[in-house]
Amino acid sequence: MYNNWFSIFGLTVHGYGVMIGIGILAGFFLAERNAKRHGLDANQVDNMVYAGLVFGWIMAKAVFVFVNWQAFLADPLSVLGSSGWVVYGGIIGGIAAVYVYCRIRGFSFPDYFNAMIPAVALGQGFGRIGCFFAGCCYGAETQSHFSLIFPQGSLAPAGVRLIPTQLLSSFGDFVLCLILMRIYENEETRNTTGFWYLILYSAGRFLIEFLRGDIERGSVGPFSTSQFISIFVFAAGLAMLFRLKAKKEKEKMIV
Repeated sequence: MYNNWFSIFGLTVHGYGVMIGIGILAGFFLAERNAKRHGLDANQVDNMVYAGLVFGWIMAKAVFVFVNWQAFLADPLSVLGSSGWVVYGGIIGGIAAVYVYCRIRGFSFPDYFNAMIPAVALGQGFGRIGCFFAGCCYGAETQSHFSLIFPQGSLAPAGVRLIPTQLLSSFGDFVLCLILMRIYENEETRNTTGFWYLILYSAGRFLIEFLRGDIERGSVGPFSTSQFISIFVFAAGLAMLFRLKAKKEKEKMIV
């Protein structure tokens, strides 16, 4: 809503950046906490988080460039230097980085993936609050009293009622984090935590996209880019969940 918080020594502190920083720190804390409680190496978790952040950042920008390919061809620097990102690119890039790290170092990817994924949802919750301050990822116009009116200078259109998609997304991410923690803390379901993240996040993201009003996020046929990706992420998470359950049933039959 108000992104420029204050200035000190000529530098402006932005609410978006502050919330991203809080999200990263909260994610570190939760991922380390899960690792320590369940016999994993917290130092390795830190390394994986660093790798995930770097490659997630690269992939988030790369997918944004792909979505805005024509604009990139016309003026590459304006696209590369913009504040545009695609969250799914960051998620996929981050998970891929952790997978490669585990393969190289000989760690169990499922163990670390399941321990770290609630922290991703937590970080996203704070990140969406940052979107609220900046005005990006805004909702469609509405006449409902359940709405926001952004001031001049925001990335969102000023002076009109908009669906508060940023806050809805943030609330959903925090709820998702709580659900994932309940799944992770249960020994019988712990190894399904990552799959449930893919299923629940993609379902929520698919639905929230119907409420979005920013048109710069690209489209594939009748779907936004994120909705299109959500379909495949949801299917992948569901398939892996059923595959794991089938494997367990088979093992029970053998015993």
